[in-house]
Amino acid sequence: MAERLAKFMARSGVCSRRDAEVMIKQKRVTVDGEVIETPAFNVEGTENILLDGEKLPAAEQTRLWLYHKPAGLLTTHKDTENRATVFSHLPPGLPRVISVGRLDLNSEGLLLLTNNGELSRKLELPENGWSRRYKVRVHGFVNKKKLADLANGTVVDGVCYGPVKAELESQNGTNSWLIVTLNEGKNREIRKLMKSIGLEVARLIRLSYGPFQLGSLKKGEVKEVPQKVLKEQLGDKVKL
Repeated sequence: MAERLAKFMARSGVCSRRDAEVMIKQKRVTVDGEVIETPAFNVEGTENILLDGEKLPAAEQTRLWLYHKPAGLLTTHKDTENRATVFSHLPPGLPRVISVGRLDLNSEGLLLLTNNGELSRKLELPENGWSRRYKVRVHGFVNKKKLADLANGTVVDGVCYGPVKAELESQNGTNSWLIVTLNEGKNREIRKLMKSIGLEVARLIRLSYGPFQLGSLKKGEVKEVPQKVLKEQLGDKVKL
């Protein structure tokens, strides 16, 4: 069955679907010798598809890993400033993987990794209804009303943010721990929302992403999700 070229590339694990679309527009992809310039191009999968002159790897069985990202690592494959990245610090033996979303440089906790770029894209979509839960240490005076009001959605610097559930877990003077749950996960969302109500984020730890939990996973440790669990949780989202 025919499918979009970018989707086929993502399923091969070479990149995310979004990155594949960029590569196609950059004229880096050929199909049977023809340079393709638009992502709106269908393939059957039997064609000779090359990226930068190299044949795409064969699509493998979809796999998913839980990774405890330490603070201080960028969630990117390449950094122009040669800073440390998640992918340069993964344990040996993993295939090429792509992250499901990102955690910024100073954030830590659960990061999902997969060898299927199409799965990565689907799991990032807010319409999945998957919540992301964080433990957040903040500095400043916690106004409980302002904290509760985040559940109604808000606008910060012209950007609309959906409902966010923020609960005070513990407090010691001006240092507090919050449990924050959201569905969107926009760029630096929690840090920006906390700043808008007078709080500075000192530490941010992702505890869960949808049904997947950080649990007792140690910093830097990777654990593969069993295929049975994948089928139970993702069977309707992607071809396994």
